[in-house]
Amino acid sequence: MPFTMDLEPTAVRASTKVSRIIQAPRSVIYEAFLNPNVLALWRAPKNMEAYVHAFDAREGGAYRMSLVYTDPKNSPGGKTSEYTDTFQGKFIELIPYEKIIELIEFESNDARFDGAMTMTTSLTDAGKGTLVTLLCENLPPGIRPEDNELGCRSSLDNLARLVE
Repeated sequence: MPFTMDLEPTAVRASTKVSRIIQAPRSVIYEAFLNPNVLALWRAPKNMEAYVHAFDAREGGAYRMSLVYTDPKNSPGGKTSEYTDTFQGKFIELIPYEKIIELIEFESNDARFDGAMTMTTSLTDAGKGTLVTLLCENLPPGIRPEDNELGCRSSLDNLARLVE
């Protein structure tokens, strides 16, 4: 009798990649990711505000923040509460002025948002500016890739307005 094994299919989780050239040096952009007061000014996508609750900017360090919809009547609903997305992040790797790798987990009672997402930020020279690339891998199934991409683009637009 031949050997057989029943395997459950492994769910492939989505990824997104967004890039933008920002007219600022890599050092300024890198610091904008690692300063909680500055991060709160730009990380929230359009129609949201960011609040940083805890922040330890070092490899192995963690942070916790919330993104809150500013117009609850027109929000799609939050992952943590009706109008809020709260998440915890961990800094996996920090290469000054080049790369930041974060592991992000949403706080939610909805199983569609379970699991850790990896976000890798890469900074490379682009003329007088910096090419900033956000690669989000292993998106929870409840996050549509097109929504994640739109949110990342909006955050990078905010960052550009802040530092250019």
